[in-house]
Amino acid sequence: MTRYSVFSLVRNGLKGHRAWPRAWRRAEPRRSYQVIVIGGGGHGLATAYYLAKEHGITDVAVVEKSAIGLGNTGRNTTIIRSNYLWDESAALYEKSLKLFEGLTEDLNFNQMLSQRGVINLAHTLHDLRDLERRVNAIRLNGIDSEILSVEQVKAMVPILNTSPNARYPVLGASLQRRGGVSRHDAAAWGLARAASARGVDIIENCEVTAILRDGDHVTGVETTRGPIKAPKVAIAAAAHTSHLASMAGLRLPIETHPLQALVSEPLKPLIDCVVMSNQVHVYLSQSDKGELVIGAGIDPYVSYASRGSLPVIEDQMQALVHLYPVVSRLRMLRQWAGNVDVCPDASPIISLTPVRGLYINGGWGTGGWKATPGSGWVFAHTIAQDRPHPLNEPFSLERFTTGALIDEHGAAAVAH
Repeated sequence: MTRYSVFSLVRNGLKGHRAWPRAWRRAEPRRSYQVIVIGGGGHGLATAYYLAKEHGITDVAVVEKSAIGLGNTGRNTTIIRSNYLWDESAALYEKSLKLFEGLTEDLNFNQMLSQRGVINLAHTLHDLRDLERRVNAIRLNGIDSEILSVEQVKAMVPILNTSPNARYPVLGASLQRRGGVSRHDAAAWGLARAASARGVDIIENCEVTAILRDGDHVTGVETTRGPIKAPKVAIAAAAHTSHLASMAGLRLPIETHPLQALVSEPLKPLIDCVVMSNQVHVYLSQSDKGELVIGAGIDPYVSYASRGSLPVIEDQMQALVHLYPVVSRLRMLRQWAGNVDVCPDASPIISLTPVRGLYINGGWGTGGWKATPGSGWVFAHTIAQDRPHPLNEPFSLERFTTGALIDEHGAAAVAH
């Protein structure tokens, strides 16, 4: 960075960046729109963007109760992958991964995509057989996946403890080479800018307080900035999905839990892939700044609080040191939590509802981030065509009455 650019940054910072152009328009709510999208996170913004790009529907308002990207979109660990067991999940997540691969060019906004590979460790013979079954199923769906020997895992992750005498010895692993990480804030800002450029109104600090109905048809929303009319209202608000749906008289089979993660102090390059262990219960990657990004499973209690609990952190640290003894003296830098809405089968809801004109995109559990562009793409189709796309048809509300569940609990891979 040149001295001139450093002084320019300081000067603009002292002036509150007033001279910098806004990435998206500061829209004021109009009285009515064709579509209202509730939620200014990745899924809501992707929905609005693809409504405009793929379906020519630009009379859209994205209403967000705070600021863009401050919810779960900014509270995840950035991991993307499509190595899911069931055909329905594999197709949806693979669509999303392919969109991620072209998102930088599509949005003209660097997503800092790093397809460094995602490794899932096996510590028991049962683990190994299950991974082999999953790899075979994944490959039958045309998605890259392979089994690694202990020696191959050690070559990719030299800091991993592969001693046969370990309490949880590593017996092998699966690998999706196209998996990796992609910046969450870059997706939020890029999608917001691109949607706004196509005419979408992005309305921040506008909380929805009621969903308005006329009989069995939605008519709009009441917000802290006044009523907004629309014949179509789409909910894409992550952990608040069930709360918002209840405003329209719908009760969803969703529970909300905290999901926490933490990062270490920065280090020189130590690990250049993502490694998960469901048995030892920790996953690890390294950020561009050198921080180790560490996560595990959801907290067991139901809560809307964006904070975690010490027992989960302690378990994460024990698991981390067991797998990577070299980091035993490492200091943690910060910790955070998001809220995840979990369906009984650990699969999402992307669906029309019994209320005409009301659409639901939620229940993603721990898989929401990696589905961001794919979720928005199919949800936009569902709203525009008033019928599901074949990719999200299996994820309708009806599956909870028909029993056609899509059980992906095993794919959570330590809840990332």
